[in-house]
Amino acid sequence: MFIRLGYEIGISCNQPTEIIALLDVHPDSADRIIASSGLKISPELPVHYYLDAYGNSCLRFTAQPGEVTLYRDSLIEDDGQPDPWDSMVTEAPVPDLPDEVMAYLLASRYCETDLMMDRAWGLFGHLPPGWARVRAIFDHVDQRLTFGYQYARATRTAAEAYDERIGVCRDFAHLAITLCRCMNIPARYVNGYLGDIGVPPDPAPMDFNAWCEVWLGGRWITLDARHNQPRIGRIVVARGRDATDIPLIQSFGPHMLTKFRVWTEEEQDNAALTRYHGAVPS
Repeated sequence: MFIRLGYEIGISCNQPTEIIALLDVHPDSADRIIASSGLKISPELPVHYYLDAYGNSCLRFTAQPGEVTLYRDSLIEDDGQPDPWDSMVTEAPVPDLPDEVMAYLLASRYCETDLMMDRAWGLFGHLPPGWARVRAIFDHVDQRLTFGYQYARATRTAAEAYDERIGVCRDFAHLAITLCRCMNIPARYVNGYLGDIGVPPDPAPMDFNAWCEVWLGGRWITLDARHNQPRIGRIVVARGRDATDIPLIQSFGPHMLTKFRVWTEEEQDNAALTRYHGAVPS
């Protein structure tokens, strides 16, 4: 299938302000992009991209006083399959974990394993290691937290979400990640696009989504405590230890969000596909 995705985001600054933005498709999936408008920034400003320590594509520029708008519209190819769940995967003992995943066992800004350790082992320590225990963690988070956009708070940690029992998708992800790490299961935070493909449409305005990747069976497996079911059409933007590592927009000075529009939807109309490059992809 083909998925159209993009954003139009405006910010306003009172003084020259350095900006880092993580908004575009992760480099791992760049070869799946069929066509793109390219980045359009208004007013025009010098920009450059770099890869951070986690392999994410970061846009960097200096916003001038006033408003700046970022826009990109892209078409990406997707296999149309739901997240691959595998009930046969196993946990690896800590001594057998690869060096590169060890950082995803540690506490981070929003994932306080030290505060949640006793709770995690009390809830899940009796369960057999592997898929059943991981699924129990995600089921627990899905049932414990109530989702609502009105509950958004940028400073809420996993322990606070557990106690308050409310949150948005990033809170679901942080809590699930923290509980997995407490059980010596590496887990990382993912931000990206997730449209209403294969599920009833959500009337709320489209937004970026957060979910998790958990190290099981020698690979990263996608899991999502908020939706708690395999979904079609996830497009990764960035991965990190938690939301601190991959903010959508990081400003080194005050800024105000003046416009925020995100879209991600299956593109089925052949005429619409020709908007991008004059021919329907084969």
